[in-house]
Amino acid sequence: MSDAIRVTVWNEFRHERDDDVKAVYPDGIHNVIAGFLGEQDGVETRTATLDEPEHGLTREVLDNTDVLTWWGHLHHDEVDDEIVERVQHRVINGMGLICLHSAHLSKIFRRLMGTDCMLRWREASERERVWVLEPGHPIARGLGSYFEVPESEMYGERFDIPAPDELIFTSWFQGGDVFRSGCCYRRSLGRIFYFSPGHETFPIYFQDEVQTVIKNAVQWAAPTGAAWPIEGNTLPLEDLPGYEPPDFAQRM
Repeated sequence: MSDAIRVTVWNEFRHERDDDVKAVYPDGIHNVIAGFLGEQDGVETRTATLDEPEHGLTREVLDNTDVLTWWGHLHHDEVDDEIVERVQHRVINGMGLICLHSAHLSKIFRRLMGTDCMLRWREASERERVWVLEPGHPIARGLGSYFEVPESEMYGERFDIPAPDELIFTSWFQGGDVFRSGCCYRRSLGRIFYFSPGHETFPIYFQDEVQTVIKNAVQWAAPTGAAWPIEGNTLPLEDLPGYEPPDFAQRM
């Protein structure tokens, strides 16, 4: 791993063909996220999109990625299963994964969670209040007790995910719904963070608090340097240091 955290920002980059979305993100959601992440010292970014060869996630790209962020919505089924397998292998071996908004239904998130990850939703431009449940967690650094997203798509319970290892944020919506909106998981050597605010027709990724969460999440999800043992114990039992064969005669 290089000294810098190498982040690959993945996006379907299909919604931005719609005029309503293009008005908010003319260069794509991925370029906005890569832009504010790249403003940090010690962070290098690149982007990848669905329509690139191998969805932009070649073995070389993933081997040189410390944290992968993923934004997907309507085209999850178009992601090749071989690429999903490739990403899963990298996560298990230490690459961080940050799944944003509708990426809860992405193939990679569902595979790592082992559930269908369905939820309730309502697109009604509601105010969302994101409550910080763990103010001492690195992902919550720099935030107050809550922040508000002026216009958001409602995501509500029940959210069919495994119980998070750590629940950092929970959201309340103007219509009364609540949602586990910031969830941390560990899978083998990899760290995973799901963060729900980020509907494509609202300028949510321009909001300071949202950018702070994602910047913090990149730092938290970056590989820790741990690695699987190269090999296990292959020595015969009698060759192990200090081994003494049992005296069965004494047991009789």
